[in-house]
Amino acid sequence: EYDDVMNQQREIIYRQRRQALASKDLKQVAHDMMEDVSYDLVEGFVVDKTALKEWDLEGLSSAIKGQFNMDLSLDEPVQENFSADQLGQFIFDAALDQYRKREEMYGPEIIRHVERFIILQTVDTRWKEHLLNMDHLKEGIGLRGYAQQDPLRIYKKEGFDMFQDLMNRIKKEVVDILFKIQIASPTEVEKMKQEEQQDLSFSSHSDESAPKQPARRSSEKVQRNTPCPCGSGKKYKKCCGQ
Repeated sequence: EYDDVMNQQREIIYRQRRQALASKDLKQVAHDMMEDVSYDLVEGFVVDKTALKEWDLEGLSSAIKGQFNMDLSLDEPVQENFSADQLGQFIFDAALDQYRKREEMYGPEIIRHVERFIILQTVDTRWKEHLLNMDHLKEGIGLRGYAQQDPLRIYKKEGFDMFQDLMNRIKKEVVDILFKIQIASPTEVEKMKQEEQQDLSFSSHSDESAPKQPARRSSEKVQRNTPCPCGSGKKYKKCCGQ
């Protein structure tokens, strides 16, 4: 049953990876990540039942600068007293406009290759780290003493939280790189294409051992921008959370 937890997570990651490898255009995937990150930024500064002007706007502005590499005035949201969702949309719209300028500068074809390369590389790197962390979790649980608590239940709970964190970190890192990367020459793009071809080979071998079983729904509350526990690979808000 411990293996079942990892198998469910592996299936979600491999499914998303297969989709990325099968598509030459990950523009919408990149945009969805930007949208999620925009709303997640706001959620980190929300003060319930408090006017926007009372929030840590300086901290939020700094977070926006760090994530999207842009200076964004929050005067309009403050004057209009935007809700958290409205502010998230405001940030996303501004980020999308900034990203389109980058696309105009480098050209759509190059940006599409960059998106694909960065998404695949980030998923691979963070997934390998997650596998090690899950191994450490399993070993640690075996060493802990749980008074009348089921170690498997604890493993499932903490493993689910770690997987949500993994997916969020992947999105944040991808978006961060996409807004800061500088393409110096066509040679760099060609190198990305070659590494993508290597990824195709890796994926075909990895997927053969990936179990084809759906992820079971967790009883824990699922955040709107996290992966849906049903295993679809979609965001919860665009799947079972609708």
